Amino acid sequence: MNAADLIDTAFSAYNGARLREAARLLNKKMLPENGLVGWTLTGALTPAGLGKSCLVPLMKGGFIDWVVSTGANLYHDLHFGLKMNLHAGSPFLSDVELRKDSVVRIYDVLFDYSVLLDTDAFVREVIQSPEFQRSMGSDEFHHLLGKFVHERAKTLGVQDDSILATAYECGIPVFTSSPGDSSIGMNIAAMALRDSKLVLDPNEDVNRTAAIVYDAKRDHRHSSVVILGGGSPKNFILQTEPQIQEVMGLDENGHDYFVQFTDARPDTGGLSGATPSEAVSWGKVSPDTLPDCVVCYSDSTIVLPLLTAYTLARSEPRPLKKLYHQRDRLLNRLKSDYLSTLN
Repeated sequence: MNAADLIDTAFSAYNGARLREAARLLNKKMLPENGLVGWTLTGALTPAGLGKSCLVPLMKGGFIDWVVSTGANLYHDLHFGLKMNLHAGSPFLSDVELRKDSVVRIYDVLFDYSVLLDTDAFVREVIQSPEFQRSMGSDEFHHLLGKFVHERAKTLGVQDDSILATAYECGIPVFTSSPGDSSIGMNIAAMALRDSKLVLDPNEDVNRTAAIVYDAKRDHRHSSVVILGGGSPKNFILQTEPQIQEVMGLDENGHDYFVQFTDARPDTGGLSGATPSEAVSWGKVSPDTLPDCVVCYSDSTIVLPLLTAYTLARSEPRPLKKLYHQRDRLLNRLKSDYLSTLN
């Protein structure tokens, strides 16, 4: 029995059933009719190899149209594009001894401290290039960085290992909602002390993410979100609708479909536990499709491989939207309609 058949036939109750509902929602309602699907990445997914094994095939198959990620996931993604070694280990080792041996631990993933230093050196080398010496959105920054990773990966004989290299190749915009909160941001900050002119502009990101959603909805296509974990990327992808409705005063009704995989509880008041129903009250999710929205309380490292296997088995690859290459058109459409409301 393959993974897709297993999910359809044996995942019949509790969070197993929620996973089945999520997989069916993605493949039967989110993806058809050229629907827009944005994904968020939180938690240490790329160090666990889930970028290479799951996200890259989904991106190349046209199942991921745009991404909001933590900076940490994108930083650790670079290790794979640069052909560095990460190792399976144990969460029960002595961290004091690991520190003495210059070994870094992410739960049960281990790697030499030199991996960080060499990745940092690559980032600093790249962002000294002339094309980086200006203010830009994080999507443009990641596209340019992805170009360098793509070129380095080819030189090293690495293929389809990096999210950023794949996003560059496929024209998929990749945003980060808190660019200073990662080693990539730390290296950008350090280079600013050496007179680098690179600045990541959050205003660009807020407007360009809203423009992606606005364009889809104005063309009468569904806009959906798949949220792996929670955190800042969750709010950043969902706030596109309040940006359109509440701030810009444009008529809209919220994202059409919402799937989240999380271990957070809603009763503590944290965003990662916030339900689709709560999101309706903010205008983030359409009340018309609320019954279709799914929250599965499980670990992303469990559900993502299953969801990927299900999608590759049940859906034909879609043409790539290459939204990055349409970014100016999308922003101009949003800007024009917004400014028209001010007259």
